[in-house]
Amino acid sequence: MTNANDDGMRVRREVLGEEHVDRAEASTTAFSEPFQEFVNHAAWGSVWGRPGLDRRTRSCITLALLAALHCESEIPMHVRAALRNGVTSAEIAEVLLHTAVYAGVPAANAAFTIAQQTLADEGIADATPSS
Repeated sequence: MTNANDDGMRVRREVLGEEHVDRAEASTTAFSEPFQEFVNHAAWGSVWGRPGLDRRTRSCITLALLAALHCESEIPMHVRAALRNGVTSAEIAEVLLHTAVYAGVPAANAAFTIAQQTLADEGIADATPSS
């Protein structure tokens, strides 16, 4: 049987990308290490690694929840993860539009702004303002 922390790190790297996880690990301190271990085990190993939902669905749910809970600093990372998991920019927009109905327009508005900038940074054409 494999260790949930090992599974969590594998899933975390697959979803968020090597560069992001390497940066997170490089900035881990004795103070933050218990939290990083918890995230690897609980979020990435025990939840994201479950077979009940595919990663596309988990990414959509995550984006909706981050928007609803005003967790703006997490949105860029999870927009990139959603793209890596096969969610299109049009689907990300639909998730955020749907979130506006259930979590409020201000929450979705902030998330749209952040997601659009992240998509533009990733070179997604439909997120880049036309001149």
